[in-house]
Amino acid sequence: MRLRTDIFVSALMRRVFSRGDFAAVEAKGAEEAGAVFVRQVFRDGSETLYAPAPQSFFDAEESGQRLFETRLSGVDAAAVSAAIDRERRFDSDLWVVTVETDDLGDLIDFGVAEPKDDGFFRR
Repeated sequence: MRLRTDIFVSALMRRVFSRGDFAAVEAKGAEEAGAVFVRQVFRDGSETLYAPAPQSFFDAEESGQRLFETRLSGVDAAAVSAAIDRERRFDSDLWVVTVETDDLGDLIDFGVAEPKDDGFFRR
C-alpha cells in the first residue's frame, strides 16, 4: 500500500527544511494518489526535473514506494515549466514540489538505470 501523496509531500518538505534548505509546493494535486514531480533549483539558476518512474522500474516488493527518474537535467526554468505544463495537460492531479538545494541526497528514491523486462514490453 502506498503512502498518501499529501503525507509524502509533507514529509519531503519537513526533511528538506530540517537540512536547512528550502521547499515549496508549487502545485497541489489529488491528496490520495496524485503524481509528484520534484523541481530542483540550483544556485546558478539551472533546474532539474524529477518525475515518477514508470511502473516497469518497480519490483513486486517495491510497489508501495515512490521512485523517481530524471526527466530534465541542468536546464533553464522555462524548459522545466514547459515540461510541467505538458504533464499537467495529461494529468491535472499532479503535484509539483520545488526544492532549492544543490544535493538531493536521500530526499527521494530513484529507479534503476534500466527498466525491468516484464516479459511483455521488450527493451
